[in-house]
Amino acid sequence: MKITNSIKGYGTAAILLHWIMAVLIIGLFVLGKYMVDLGYYDEWYHSAPWWHKSFGITVFALLLFRLIWKLLNAVPESLPTYETWEIKTAKLVQISFYILLFIICISGYFISTSKGADVEVFGLFDMPSFVAYGKVQADIAGKVHKLSGHVLFATFMLHVAAAIKHHFLNKDITLIRMFKPVN
Repeated sequence: MKITNSIKGYGTAAILLHWIMAVLIIGLFVLGKYMVDLGYYDEWYHSAPWWHKSFGITVFALLLFRLIWKLLNAVPESLPTYETWEIKTAKLVQISFYILLFIICISGYFISTSKGADVEVFGLFDMPSFVAYGKVQADIAGKVHKLSGHVLFATFMLHVAAAIKHHFLNKDITLIRMFKPVN
């Protein structure tokens, strides 16, 4: 098992980053949808945002690491069966994921720090508040966070549909390459 990518496929590190981030992002989306409807006296009212912020900052750190990892590694070649439009769409979706995740993480940070408070991360350290414009900042960042989250979800569904298409209709190794590292 190889840690790094090759032109034949993805290495262990890229595959683990992909799936760890996927699980965290799906969890954050579900938790985010759940916590916006919590009442003040709900037992999760204070803890759900704490977990959401902590895992959100974790996703941001993984995103930065993943971008660096991507720059330092080979890009696996497209399969010869791919159509040109599929290759272009896949690149557009991948770029969209990176941009949307960056926007979601930054807007989430701006929501959390709008009152000047630092963001506690798993009780281990605090992310300092650099900008605090109160309610206006929270409202704008909240709208951006919500909209970009929904666009990310739609992009994710397109990504899943493409993986299913390749696996069941095209019967190629696209999906398998994201589970099995190159040798």
